[in-house]
This record gives sequence, structure tokens and C-alpha cells, in this order.
Amino acid sequence: MIQHLGPISGIAAWQDAYVATAGYDNQVICWDQATGKALSRSLHDHLANQCQFSPDGRYLLTSSSDYSARLWTVPDLRLKAVFAEQEDDVEMSVFHPTKEWIATASRDHRVRVYDFSGELLATFTGHTADVISVEWARGADELISSSDDGTIKRWSLESGGLIADLDMNGVETDTIAISSGGTIFAGNDDGELIVIAGSGRTVVPAHGAGVKRLVLDDGRDLLVSLSYDRTMRLWDVSGDTPSQVDATDLPDDVWPRSCAFAGGTTLVFATFGARYRGYDYRTRTWETAEVAPTGGVNAVLPTDSGEVLTVGDAGEVRRDGALVARTGSLCNFLTPLGQLVLSGGQLGKVFDALTGKELYQHHSPLNCAVAFEREGERYAVVGAYTGEGLLLRLTADGGVEHVRDLPLHANAVKGVAVSGDFLFSVAADASATWYRISTLEPVATVEDAHEKIANGCVGLADGWFATVSRDLVLRLFDPERHAENVATPHTHSVKCVAASDDGRLVATGSYDGRVALYDRAEGSWTVDVRPTTAGISCLAYDAQRKGFVAGSYDGRVHPIDG
Repeated sequence: MIQHLGPISGIAAWQDAYVATAGYDNQVICWDQATGKALSRSLHDHLANQCQFSPDGRYLLTSSSDYSARLWTVPDLRLKAVFAEQEDDVEMSVFHPTKEWIATASRDHRVRVYDFSGELLATFTGHTADVISVEWARGADELISSSDDGTIKRWSLESGGLIADLDMNGVETDTIAISSGGTIFAGNDDGELIVIAGSGRTVVPAHGAGVKRLVLDDGRDLLVSLSYDRTMRLWDVSGDTPSQVDATDLPDDVWPRSCAFAGGTTLVFATFGARYRGYDYRTRTWETAEVAPTGGVNAVLPTDSGEVLTVGDAGEVRRDGALVARTGSLCNFLTPLGQLVLSGGQLGKVFDALTGKELYQHHSPLNCAVAFEREGERYAVVGAYTGEGLLLRLTADGGVEHVRDLPLHANAVKGVAVSGDFLFSVAADASATWYRISTLEPVATVEDAHEKIANGCVGLADGWFATVSRDLVLRLFDPERHAENVATPHTHSVKCVAASDDGRLVATGSYDGRVALYDRAEGSWTVDVRPTTAGISCLAYDAQRKGFVAGSYDGRVHPIDG
């Protein structure tokens, strides 16, 4: 059976005929829209991020973390061209409205234009951070791109350069859409919808968390906004200011990363499951057919008894593969706290992974957690997508009490760790923050702890920490916040990091399935293996067997010997 084995990151539709999905399992699948059956599939070498049909429906364009965009025929998904000059992940690629050209947006800070044969026609340089979104201007050979540098830029193929530069007040803008009349719609990390028409700019408060995707149906003057506040909002954009015509909470299995207008009044959405989910915005009803869960692993926890707990996209907690509990939410971490094991993820809920019991509800998704003792009591800090750390205290009855939120970062918290008297965290904006555990007061923040997104951190004992990033560098921070930079053997973004109990061995895992071990005493990398072609999602040290375990997006757990 053709279906996804990991979360669906991107989705597209062409009229009422086809739906295409791109997934974290590297798969691209073309579906028959009328029957919902999969027609064909192809593969990237790495995570498939987004997809788009050509205006005539003959081709599908896909974007991947294998540093390429690819052009496929529809519906059989035969490869026609590979666009491979990118030096980092391709987050988005789009068809020209009338010509056989495509444009790519890459985390190497560049926008590129190709023809259908794969020939590179233009490279636009000027963004100072990852380019996340790109669109063609209607009726002109011009492109508009948005970037993590907090700007929207307009490029001309005729002049070969930058023709407009819009400052978005330093707020990251992940998504844009362009109307046929030239109006730019942008969604930012403050949850705002920004309308740019000529020299005018209108800001509409739209969501309670960052806007992750905008999708425009220009013919019907309808705009969809998706947010990590887990709502979809539908806007009438026929006037000067968007007017909300529908809003709905997203089902638990829907990932607010991508959606598309399909046939009739149907919207199709990316999910964490094996297939997509539909919504009819006329009747305001969600498709009720079950979306089968996938087995991707996002967190591993070796236990003192020699077993391994896992949790992932389906929110199912397993012990050596046997089901223990269901949380009902994609979960990203497993953190022991007394008799509890904390977990949580997309729904913003903190669970006890051993029972599935909900312990606390936050307003945004959760990424990571760490536990520690302070003044004879046990605490945990849970890192949120909106930059704060939730300080939770273990209560006498075995529950948790929310003490307060710690303002850790201005961006998504990607990792938290403890060592000595320090609580440490890293964020998507590449910053690192230290708190003193004894006082719960901030010590310092280093804004440029890495050159790119920091993906994880781990404590190494005695106030030392290790961090990893998309910049492929392992950084070792001493208690005075000085960093030693260690080049890794990885060639793709380093996703996760773990350390032995004594802090001597540091394990790193990357999105292309590679695991490497660094021996701090020897100052060298002693292990470099690739146990899977799927991405390594998580790592943990197994004290019982004195080695590491690596979880991957294919749902497997791989032992890594030191």
C-alpha cells in the first residue's frame, strides 16, 4: 500500500483531479482526488518539504532537504529535471505563471531561477538568513521572497538584481502570497497578517502564535492562514482589509504547515499521519475518515531496567515496541520527573507518558524538556515554540504545578539542558541562554551561539554544555560561556545531541541518518555511521549498555556503540 511513513510536510492540489503530498519519510505521493487513492510515489534523498503543481497540471515540483528541487510528470511521477545548485535545504519552489521557469528558496540565503531542463538562469543574493518562502509576481518576471532576516525582497530577472526591500520590523516572516493585482500578503511570527499594497501597509492581528502558511485562491479572493495556535482562518481579501469568513480549530492529526485549495469548496491539509485530511469551508466540516498514524520516533528514553521507551508522530508511547499509553498528540520529548515521564508536542499539552494523562495545557506547541532538583524539590522546564520555558514543579500527589514561565528566547526553544547550577537553552534564532538554577534568574544570552538554527543541547557536567546546529558545528561551552568549535563529519543539518553520563562522549545525529561520536578526552571523532537513510530524530545515552540509542523518522531505534 502506498502511504506516508512519516509526517506530511507539504501538500498541493490541482483542480478536482489530483492531490500531491511531500513527507518527512522522503516520499512524494500523487493521489486521485475523487477516490483518495494513491496513484504513484517517488523519493527524494532526504526530507521532502513542499510541493506544487504546474498551472496546467502536467508537472509536480518538489522541494527537499537533500538540497534539491525536482520536477516530475503527473500523475506517474517520472523524474524530468533536478535543480541541484542549492547549498542547503530547499524550503519552497514555485512555477512561473506562464513560462517554463521555476524559482527556489533555500536556507543557503539565496533565490534561484531555472528552466525546465534544469539550467540555472539566475541567482539572487542579498538575504542574510534562511529564505523560507518565494512567489512569482503576477504579470512580471519578478520574484518576492521572505526570509528569517526579517525582510521581504523583490527581485527582477530583467535587471538581474534587487528592486525592492521591505523591512518587516525584524520579525521573521515565514510565508507570503501574491495576488494578481500585486498585493502582498505576509504572515509573521507575531501571528499578524500584513497586507502590502503599493506603498501602504495594513497589519491585521490574526492568530495567537506565529503564522506558518498562507495559501491564496486568487480567483475567489480567499486566503487561508495557518498558525501554531492550531487554528485555520479563512479571509475574504476582495477589499482593502482582509475580512475573516471562517475559523476552525485543527484536528489533532493536522500539521499547520501546509494546505491547499482542492476541488469545489474543499481544503486539503498536511497531517502527521499516513495521508492528508480534507475540510469543506462551505459546510464547515472536517473529513471524518481515520488517518492512520505513522510510526516515526521523536524521542527515546533508555530505562534502568534495560528497556527503551519511545514516542513520536502518533503520540503512542511504547516500551520495546509494546504500546504503553496514547497521548493523542505528536510528542517530541521523554523526560523523567519523579515517578512521571513528561512528554508533549504539537497540542501544547504536557502528558505523563506512562499513562497518557494530561498534566498541563500551554498555548503553543512544545519541543523539549529537562528535569532538575532545587531546594529539595523536583522541577522541569519545558521549552515552547513561542520562546518561553514552562517551569513545572512535581507535587506531593504525583502531579505537576505550573510555577511560572521563564522568558528564555524570542524564538522557538529547540533544546534545554542542565549542568552544575545552570539551566541552559538554545533556540531557532541561533541564540543560547543561561539561567542560574539556585535563583531561577537569567545569567546571560549569547545571540549568535551558532551561525544557523540551533537544534539541540545537552549538559556535560560541571557547568559545561554541548550544542548542535544547521551550521554543522559542535560547540562546547565552558562555565564562563566560552565556546570551543568542533567541526563535525556531518554534511546535513545536525538535528540532535546526547552525552554519556560523565560527559566524555558526545553523540550527534543528522537529518540524513548519520550518527557520530566525539571523544572529548581524545579530541577526535571515534565513530561515524549511517544506520538509516531516514533522518535521526533523537539520541539518548543508555547507561545499562554503555552506548547510545538513536531514534529515526522511519520508526526504528538504532543502537550505537561507543
